[in-house]
Amino acid sequence: MAVQTRANKKRDLLPLRRKRPESLTEREQEILQLIWSGLKNKEIAERLGISVKTVEAHRANMMKKVRVSNAAQLLNAAIQEGLIQVR
Repeated sequence: MAVQTRANKKRDLLPLRRKRPESLTEREQEILQLIWSGLKNKEIAERLGISVKTVEAHRANMMKKVRVSNAAQLLNAAIQEGLIQVR
């Protein structure tokens, strides 16, 4: 059994620190704006000349970076953080 030191006890009592979300890439920001515009993954893929799977991967990466689990939460977080232009 490991000995619990004073430093370890103090660390155990501190709340977990959350890292700041990573910045979105230019492409992710572009796709985020198109999602906000109401386009579906297939429409975004056609407009940007990329595959639907690539759009899905970008969307998943954005949700992971912003720490949300669906598109509505992603858009809400993006508005609050000023990541998309609301017209």
